[in-house]
Amino acid sequence: MNNTLSKAIMMLELLSENPNISSAEISEKMNIPRSSTHLILKTLHHYQLVKRDNLTKKFTLGIKLIELGNLAQLELDLCRIASPYLKGLNELTNETIHLGIISKDAVMYVDCIESQQRLRTHSVIGVQAPLHCTGVGKAMMAFLPEQEIDRIINKKGLQKKTAQTITTRELMLKELASIRHRGYSIDNMEHEENIVCVATPVRNSNGEAFASISISGPAFRLPEERLNGELAETIKNTAKEISAKMGYRG
Repeated sequence: MNNTLSKAIMMLELLSENPNISSAEISEKMNIPRSSTHLILKTLHHYQLVKRDNLTKKFTLGIKLIELGNLAQLELDLCRIASPYLKGLNELTNETIHLGIISKDAVMYVDCIESQQRLRTHSVIGVQAPLHCTGVGKAMMAFLPEQEIDRIINKKGLQKKTAQTITTRELMLKELASIRHRGYSIDNMEHEENIVCVATPVRNSNGEAFASISISGPAFRLPEERLNGELAETIKNTAKEISAKMGYRG
């Protein structure tokens, strides 16, 4: 591990055990030069990982660590709560089930249960995918504030993945409006050839569509009428149950 990174981590651990200490005290306790301590603290302060009291000049852990800790706990709670529901969907449909969240303006898969059928979709937990052409991505993107949708489109663009990918702003906004109206999204071979899925958002206690779940598989096994019919209703009902467990009362 990078020596400076190691020292930064050790410094955060020290502050967790000894809040409100000075740069000189940190240097002494860690047995590192004051100049090195100052540079590391300056970087940590820039990213709000530590906070410096202007009067005492002493340091404590910063608000960014609280935010990161809350996000990590939320993700752990989501995976724990959603797990039996994902297994239930997998057993009911015998198709691949995904659970995703938004991370760095993309979808990050945090759980996946693959179909046992020979032809199936594959995914790796922790891997990211675009928002605009995946079912889980569009299901969350549709319920973001309008200015946030604009920001993501401007920043990430609408890259063409297949012949079916929506690549114009006008059509994407129309698609997202339809998703909001019906409560679920369809990936019609927009991310991968011959792979389709139906997805719907999961809400937290604040009503935010912070995650989504999907059922995906080969297009020949999941025709349009099935995606928009029984599977859409099934996944919407499942998402409602997970959302309720996450504290959503809507």
